Amino acid sequence: MESSLDTDGIMLPQDIENLFFKASGLRGCLLDECPIPNSVRECKIFEEDKIECIMRLGEEFSGVPFQSLETLLLRELPNLIGLFKWEAVVHLPPGTFTCLKELCIERCGKIKKLFPQSHMDKLLEIVAGIFPGFVALLCRNLEENTLSLQRKIRSLESRKDDVHENLQNAACHSGKKRKREVEGWMTDVENIIKDFETLEQGVQQSSRFYHVFKRQKLAEQLERMTEQVTGLFAQGEFPSGHFLEVDESIDRLSLIPQLTGQAFQQNVDDIWTSLMDVNVVSIGIYGMGGVGKTTLARHVHDKLLKESTFSGHVYWVTVSHEFSISKLQSDIAELLNLNITCENDEGRRAAKLFREFQKTERFVLILDDVWKRIDVEKIGIPSKRDGCKLVITSRSEEVCRSMCCKKIIKVNTLSEQEALNLFLKTLDRDEQSVEVEEICKKMVNRCDGLPLALITLAGSMRSVIDIHEWRDALEGLKESCLGRADMEDEVLPILLYSYHRLRDTRLQNCFLYCSLYPEDSYFSRDGLIGHYISEELIERRSSRQAEIDQGHAILNQLVRACLLESDSRMRLKMHDLIREMAIRLTKEKPRYMVKAGLHLKELPEEQEWTEDLDKVSLMRNSIEEISPGTSPKCPSLSTLILSSNPLRSIPDCFFTHMCGLRTLNLNGTDIESLPNSISDLEKLNALLLDGCRKLKSVPSLEKLKVLKHLDLSRTHLEEIPRGMESLTNLKRLSLLNSTFNMIPGTLYRLTHLQQLELPYYFEVPIEEVKALKQLEVLRCRLNSVRDLHDLNRLINSRQSDKQFLSYNIKLSSLEFKDPLPFNFSIGKYLIFGEKSLMEYSLDADGIMLPQDIENLFFIASGLRGCLLDECPIPNSVRECKIYEEDKIQCIMRLEEEFSWVPFQSLESLVLRDLPNLIGLFKWEAVVPLPPGTFSCLKELTIYGCGKIKKLFPQSLVHNFHNLRSLIVMNCEQMEEIIEEADITLPMLKGLLLHNLSQLKSICKGKMIWNNIETICLGGIKNIKELPLYLPFLNRQLSPPPRLRTIKIDERDKEWWESLEWPHHNANNVLQRLVQYRPSESFGFLPGTSHLMSRFHKLSNF
Repeated sequence: MESSLDTDGIMLPQDIENLFFKASGLRGCLLDECPIPNSVRECKIFEEDKIECIMRLGEEFSGVPFQSLETLLLRELPNLIGLFKWEAVVHLPPGTFTCLKELCIERCGKIKKLFPQSHMDKLLEIVAGIFPGFVALLCRNLEENTLSLQRKIRSLESRKDDVHENLQNAACHSGKKRKREVEGWMTDVENIIKDFETLEQGVQQSSRFYHVFKRQKLAEQLERMTEQVTGLFAQGEFPSGHFLEVDESIDRLSLIPQLTGQAFQQNVDDIWTSLMDVNVVSIGIYGMGGVGKTTLARHVHDKLLKESTFSGHVYWVTVSHEFSISKLQSDIAELLNLNITCENDEGRRAAKLFREFQKTERFVLILDDVWKRIDVEKIGIPSKRDGCKLVITSRSEEVCRSMCCKKIIKVNTLSEQEALNLFLKTLDRDEQSVEVEEICKKMVNRCDGLPLALITLAGSMRSVIDIHEWRDALEGLKESCLGRADMEDEVLPILLYSYHRLRDTRLQNCFLYCSLYPEDSYFSRDGLIGHYISEELIERRSSRQAEIDQGHAILNQLVRACLLESDSRMRLKMHDLIREMAIRLTKEKPRYMVKAGLHLKELPEEQEWTEDLDKVSLMRNSIEEISPGTSPKCPSLSTLILSSNPLRSIPDCFFTHMCGLRTLNLNGTDIESLPNSISDLEKLNALLLDGCRKLKSVPSLEKLKVLKHLDLSRTHLEEIPRGMESLTNLKRLSLLNSTFNMIPGTLYRLTHLQQLELPYYFEVPIEEVKALKQLEVLRCRLNSVRDLHDLNRLINSRQSDKQFLSYNIKLSSLEFKDPLPFNFSIGKYLIFGEKSLMEYSLDADGIMLPQDIENLFFIASGLRGCLLDECPIPNSVRECKIYEEDKIQCIMRLEEEFSWVPFQSLESLVLRDLPNLIGLFKWEAVVPLPPGTFSCLKELTIYGCGKIKKLFPQSLVHNFHNLRSLIVMNCEQMEEIIEEADITLPMLKGLLLHNLSQLKSICKGKMIWNNIETICLGGIKNIKELPLYLPFLNRQLSPPPRLRTIKIDERDKEWWESLEWPHHNANNVLQRLVQYRPSESFGFLPGTSHLMSRFHKLSNF
């Protein structure tokens, strides 16, 4: 500032490479002030308030300025008018800026045009000379591609006209209601046709040479529009039709088909009217077992979720025959996202629930399957408060009256025609002979209109084709129902008949085994099949995979026969009447004693332990001790289940007379030591002690020669049980989260092992594992990448019939005794643990992974740079989680054309606590993303990634067209989610954005998300406008068709109300969907699975 420049300006060293100016007093023209040597590769100019331009073009240059410059950064130059200042029409010297790779201009208030129009011809001639082929690259085939898109648009218009004609014809004749997705599709097609007309005009008006940059933008728009048109054309097929046959919103949890008919609809209307009546606070629905009370209540529940009256505050709890106040309180608290587990006093728990309910203006609570009066005030339900609605279902009218229900509705059996319709619908036959129709009618008459009986009987007849078999079935049904007068007694023989139609004893035994679970409880397929295998209820097969397949086949048969129910999470359940029938069956042979989930504090009386007992289930009770001297005489007992009891000890004589015991299940008990009499149970096939955290002592297992399944996971044993090496028939060995060491060489003797699960602290002897030729399931820790490569060779060398069914491998040289923050199920997992990659020197091929791996996790492993460079990901990977990696910068580096399609099968990607991640992609050359990359991605979670600024760079969001869930949290530099205008994410159901302090934009145009169900927002106060596309339905502005809830951080209520909207009425339209939630309800819990479950609870997915 104080220097008086001579005519030559400032003299700089001729070898200088990096030149920075900051508030130095630079003025006028950079080159006048400071002739720049051609050695300079980087130039940054900050906070100079007098500089006007970089180059002044007034006369021909004698040299070539800036010919080596690679980076030019201009920031906060308030008087800069442009890069160039023309004082005469002169050429820019060829070679100027020829090496420039990065140009950044920020907060330069006076610059209007980067490349002024009046000089663009000259400038582009120079650019074309400097970058030969550059213009051709950007403008290639623009007109040809426009014509191609025009043809696609015409085809799309034709399909739209066909659909429109179909809709018009149906409207005139059938009166059916068109699907919302059809209406949305029609609107999308009309919009894209208009957009194309504008684009086509732009192409026609961009033929001049200086339009090259405009043509580049048009080419990008053309590519996006072509993809959209292709997608719309495919969507327009509507394979399921254009119209609603039934209410699409119903997501039934029960197996029972949706009931219809005049009586059913009348009941729905009565309940709905009562719910809308301010004078009716409680509604009772009663009727006999199996008549459809739960189905009716479920229909109302799902309909309420679609309506805005209760803003999504609709809660469902199954009570069941045996219930406790504490259990009911816990179930309700879970629905409310309220933690009361640390509170044991029922009164204080009730007070917390009461306060939580008070936060909600209006809500509906449905209590299903209530058997006796419940004092709702003791539970914590504010039943007398305005806006509270209580609905109960019960078999007893007296229960409804005792709970002071203001409206009581009886569910009657079906009419004769309705019963026949339900039977035929369940039978699922296109047509049948007249004689079969008559037999069907007679069978329906035997069911007396009871839906459960109709469905179960029809399910058992699905596979019957021959007329003789139909006649025989009718005669058998008549005999089974003789002498039955009472309706509920009469339905049981019908259910019993369906059971006998299973014919196969194996199927029947597998069905009866399900009655060992408590009433109304769900059980997993995998767990149940494991028990089938241990109990030898299914045929022995050559591999565990084959046995599992057989188990699934059996369960599928039971579901198809309507004897088991299956929900959307693949869990199974028995209807309480069917379970009652199964328990009646087991009063004889095989003889069961089932007292599961009854809150028993003591064992059943001695006289109940009969000598012919085959199975006993006492799971999920409160039994703390077995009295000394207790020794039931049950020589035929094969299965004893005492799991999930606070049982501390078992007397030594207890097993003395149980010499036939084959399965002993003590999972989740407080047992401290097993009695010595265990050693004499020589027929024992399965010994299950998972979760016995106080267990310190187990007697010798040497005599248990036929033992096939031993589970010592999560116990406190300090040494391996004696006689372990003698268990040569062992097939399943689980030692997860245990603390003892394996004796070297033990595994060599266990040659029949199919499943081996070892604690992570224990370094697996890889040579011993290689010797286990029957091994199909492996869970263990490896010490080094070299061990991983050995295991990889083992996995890849297996023959097709001996492939691994599942493996869960953690790679780490450190002992790891605590559970990982992930929930694992059956699958093929690889976890790179703490520092596992730090000492590993990557070769050119990176880490070699098993080619069938499905789930890949990194946690503080030392991953660095680019994920794909470090670890080429096989296309078998469906889930990838990366936690606490402080050196990783990106997922993919785009440097050259890919010869393959990465991440084409990936469904879930979670990135958490990655402080140096700059984005999913890092460009080092202008190359396209391979088509199909991320095309299957459904869930994307970004948490605590401080450097990432833009999530989806321009034109790449279309690769994520299958995305269903997007979560972005705690990314302090995130400025923009989608760098694109008018975005359609057709499958997106849930969006959660929280604690993004720098976020300025979600996307530049409209967010067209027709499937969005839940939006959760908080801590994004720099967002001034939410460009959510709101369609017009019946000429009224409406929310997106499936949007159910908008959750807003309660601290941001003022921000939400101040948002700007494209339409003046948008806020009013959406406000009825808004719920204000505490900030902590958006919080990140340990482990991403908890985050996802929290999000799903927020969104009621």
